[in-house]
Amino acid sequence: MINKERLLRDNRLCKAIIGLSVEELKNLAAEFSACYLIYRKKNRKDHERQMGAGQKGFIPTPLDKLLFILLYLKCYPTYDLQGLLFGLDRTRVCRWVKILLPVLEMTLGRECVLPARQIRSAEEFFRAFPGVKDVFIDGTERPVQKPKNLRRRKKMYSGKKRRQTTRKGLIMTDETRKIGFIPMIKNGRRHDKRLLDKVDIIRHIPPEVTIWADTGFQGIDKQHPNTQIPKKGTRKRPLSPEQKQENKIISGIRITVEHAIAGIKRLGCMTQILRNRRPFIDDIFLLLSAGLWNFHLRTA
Repeated sequence: MINKERLLRDNRLCKAIIGLSVEELKNLAAEFSACYLIYRKKNRKDHERQMGAGQKGFIPTPLDKLLFILLYLKCYPTYDLQGLLFGLDRTRVCRWVKILLPVLEMTLGRECVLPARQIRSAEEFFRAFPGVKDVFIDGTERPVQKPKNLRRRKKMYSGKKRRQTTRKGLIMTDETRKIGFIPMIKNGRRHDKRLLDKVDIIRHIPPEVTIWADTGFQGIDKQHPNTQIPKKGTRKRPLSPEQKQENKIISGIRITVEHAIAGIKRLGCMTQILRNRRPFIDDIFLLLSAGLWNFHLRTA
């Protein structure tokens, strides 16, 4: 079993192991405890014994369970290693991960830090981005295991960083680096602009809001009147010094979304090769990582 007392005394160690400070962990623990009871009452079968009765397990308290799932997301160990740290069998670790991921999602949802998954109107946009004047869009990739099927492998090839198999998602943030919108994650072969067109969010962004994007979203300026996107040169028509300077200014402003992506990728579940085989588990990891990043920004 990990030394919980030492972890709660050392703020630097706490950030390195679970990605949250001691204060942030304590603030999240109370809501997590309530959500865990709600989840267990909703999913338990009809038993005559009361909740909490019986033998205590190796992760007895809600705080221990929160440390368990946060350590799993931050370090992303194998089930064997996670079981060694908590004194569990690997099969029991797998069961606890399946239980605690929805509980953590419920907790972050009740804390109002989870990003929106769909935006279908201007009202929903301002609900996700209250009082916003600028939004920043970018795509992010995460590696997955190479499928044996050649057809599936080609669908996941993005051509970037020599990664043969990736999954790709879109990130939309405001000027405070808060992530307000994340659609469903897709195969890495899809282009960033194609993903943006698929979610159909541009037409719901009011014209007074400025959209900042990189050159992977060429053509977005034709869909929204207030768009800032770097100019793209060619061999026959290279960029002028003025255009290069303008691109540098735009890149310096839209670095906000890169900082938000870096905040998500503090967690090992978003940077290491995906090992889990459950459907949509990579999408759950992205959503929880964004929620934990928003929670960190709110309490920082």
